[in-house]
Amino acid sequence: MSELFLDLADATVRSVSVSEMSNNIYLVTSKGDGSQLLIDAADDAPAIDGLVESASSDSKVATKLEGIATTHQHWDHIRALKEYAERTGVTTFAGAEDVAGIAAGANVAIDVPLKHGDTVSVGSVILDCVHLRGHTPGSIAYVLRDSGGATVIFSGDSLFPGGVGNTQNDPQRFTSLHDDVTTRLFEQYPDESLVLPGHGATTTLGAEHPNLAEWRVRGW
Repeated sequence: MSELFLDLADATVRSVSVSEMSNNIYLVTSKGDGSQLLIDAADDAPAIDGLVESASSDSKVATKLEGIATTHQHWDHIRALKEYAERTGVTTFAGAEDVAGIAAGANVAIDVPLKHGDTVSVGSVILDCVHLRGHTPGSIAYVLRDSGGATVIFSGDSLFPGGVGNTQNDPQRFTSLHDDVTTRLFEQYPDESLVLPGHGATTTLGAEHPNLAEWRVRGW
């Protein structure tokens, strides 16, 4: 995807795409206090440095990275996690069921294991943690509900334009993911909600909503 910039009432959201896998890395900056959360330290620490620097003027006070939230344990989403977590010393977050996989894949001990219904604070900005089971056991979508009315869903690899994430032709995993995406995203948040996936282009819940039944039938 091309670089993204969202200027919301409470926060800005910037992104950069890295690696041969075209992973999207997102940065949320709280306008009121300068706190920042990085979502998926996928790869390319210099590119992440550039992303963080690009947001240095997004707050009226000095910006400071406070945390790294990982959407799921797959290798392409955690290649820069160890370097960036050690260099910055910030708090790390990930789904509880993926903590062991992240430890094995990136040699990072996650500070805060997350469950469905938890929240992650970026200064005064709060993100809902939505557990979406199927792509990985502990995949988490992070949902920012801005006071200006916008909702932004960082969906990782659980929801894309055109379908849910890869469940490797496992019917049980697909059903689990489709059920969770339906009940925990589409039935909870407005159609205008932006969906920012782990790869590729941004979409909205409204653009994808009419296709849920078709996805169920096709099984992917």
